[in-house]
Amino acid sequence: MFIRRIGIDLGTTNTVVFLPGKGFIINEPTIVALSLPDNNVLAVGKDAKEMIGRTPGDIAAYRPLKDGVIADYYITKAMLRYFIQKAVGSMNIVRPDVVISVPAGITPTERRAVLNAAKEAGAKNAYVVREPILAALGAGIPINAYSGNMVVNIGGGTVEVAVISLGGIVCWSSLRVAGNKFDQAIIEYIKKKYSLSIGEQTAEAAKISAGSALPLKEKIEFQIRGRDYVSGLPKDIIINSNEIAEALNPHLMEMVSSVQTVFNETPPELVADIMEKGIILSGGGANLRNIDEFLKRILGVATYVAEDPILCVAKGSGIILDHLDVYKRTLLNKRE
Repeated sequence: MFIRRIGIDLGTTNTVVFLPGKGFIINEPTIVALSLPDNNVLAVGKDAKEMIGRTPGDIAAYRPLKDGVIADYYITKAMLRYFIQKAVGSMNIVRPDVVISVPAGITPTERRAVLNAAKEAGAKNAYVVREPILAALGAGIPINAYSGNMVVNIGGGTVEVAVISLGGIVCWSSLRVAGNKFDQAIIEYIKKKYSLSIGEQTAEAAKISAGSALPLKEKIEFQIRGRDYVSGLPKDIIINSNEIAEALNPHLMEMVSSVQTVFNETPPELVADIMEKGIILSGGGANLRNIDEFLKRILGVATYVAEDPILCVAKGSGIILDHLDVYKRTLLNKRE
């Protein structure tokens, strides 16, 4: 069976690949390891992530996307080629159609870069769809309904807030503060409070294991190992979920402000719809403990985390692929 269609959630932190009839076949970090002398790609995805913070001087691990858009065209193309070839297999002789997610705030130049990279990486036709639309589809929201729905997609590079009605985005905000900035906030907090230097992977592990948007009565503790700034020697400390909540709070408040901005631009009838239905959270950042309760307390609007939030955008790409002929005329931007 030849693979003719592929859906790719091209995220700043993780890339998820969906095949019709097979489901999610790839969920790997959006990272590429390069050999610097000859600029050769050494590893992509999980293997490349293992190299972060551990590489010798002639190997560098890159995140080719920054804030949801292409920061390095060559590396992104190499990464897309890897994921497409891994999805279709070596025996597939048909160049597939590829649907790729992009941020709501993508510029025409950035959109062209994504389309060109996909075509050069092996796609027959490349299409881009804005992330909030895909997230809404993947969360089971009827996007073509007359009523309004609000989706907050919390990814690795961006927080996309959008109000969707009649199959389109009525108003939106794209905030370049998300999962990666959360990790950086934890690194800075540990540095300031404990004079300890830690890496990205350690900060991410702390966020996943003990992270919370709100202080907890029963604190979750997590052991962190890093380098003491004073002595220069290895050192272990124990941090808890309430400290992580404190570290993340400024960025979470920025996200709240972004949602408030979208509410201010939303027609009153759609605001009433959202008040009735609530806000839907998607993306990997939606897995942060109590983030739904955090937003509900401040905004006064019921907030719900979608099922498998990290897969919502990829699920949405699958729905697009299943009805490609229909969506070609409405949502998709195609480059011949």
